[in-house]
Amino acid sequence: MSHSSASTLKPTLRLDARIVPDRRRHKRYTLALLGRFMRANKQEFPCRLNDISVGGASLMSPVEVEMGERIVAYLDEIGGVEGQVVRIFDGGFSIALRASQHKREKLAAQITWLINKDELGSAFGRRHQRIAVANKTSTLILADGTPVACKVLDVSLSGASIGTEARPPIGEVVMFGKLRCKVMRYHDRGIGVQFLDIPDPEALRRYFG
Repeated sequence: MSHSSASTLKPTLRLDARIVPDRRRHKRYTLALLGRFMRANKQEFPCRLNDISVGGASLMSPVEVEMGERIVAYLDEIGGVEGQVVRIFDGGFSIALRASQHKREKLAAQITWLINKDELGSAFGRRHQRIAVANKTSTLILADGTPVACKVLDVSLSGASIGTEARPPIGEVVMFGKLRCKVMRYHDRGIGVQFLDIPDPEALRRYFG
């Protein structure tokens, strides 16, 4: 790790000291999730989540950011989070999250779900069994905003199989109806997507039932 200049190190340490109490209040959980983040100049870059709490997050990225810069990140299975850069380290940075009480409660529930889902084993798999949907149509909104008519082949709480001739790049974020998704694979009839925000089961049932 290269030594930072004194002018860079001082504000980093000073701001880092300010958020130590925040770290004590909010336990951080290691979650390796892929995503993208938008800098203050509206440019977007890929990133990977290292750890997160309701008060902050640590992101890995090859792009250098500025101390105090406002960052908006979109993380797989969590959705959008917003914050200010409070620490910079080799290969990434940390942000202090800005969120309403409602958003923090939702984030806490999502983190709990994500860290526990592997331990749920087969019960989780059964709850997320895909259900075939007959002749249901929807709209796929591509990353550039282009709407594409599509067919819903099957759906679950974790994702869906979509009948379409469109082939957005693997990993691209699209809108499937009102749900934000990531393209995970191609198949002979279309694409498979993973929901990035955990949908409400009842709303999902009403929409695709």
